[in-house]
Amino acid sequence: MTSIPQRRRGAIALDPSACTSCMICVRECPVWCIELTAEKRHDPDAGPRGRSTLELTDFRIDYGLCMDCGICVDVCPTDALSWVADTLAPAPNAETLDADISKLSRLRAEST
Repeated sequence: MTSIPQRRRGAIALDPSACTSCMICVRECPVWCIELTAEKRHDPDAGPRGRSTLELTDFRIDYGLCMDCGICVDVCPTDALSWVADTLAPAPNAETLDADISKLSRLRAEST
């Protein structure tokens, strides 16, 4: 296996509990490699009209498309996305380059 280039940033990790499903990362990604799915939840007891929030259900990054620009990390208002020192293992095929919410969360947990 080859060594990791010195200037390599690492991988993007996700903290699902910090994500508010604002979709800023999805809109700002220049190559559209991020997919976010959320459910709208309504709390009728929160104030006179209630309150609706979005709850994250799925988050995916296609590392086959991702160019590691870091714009998603920079624009995230809640710091749910971050760089971690770990790098992703080489993939034997394109299907394994798709990182879902559990894989992205595991990257975050392993780095702390």
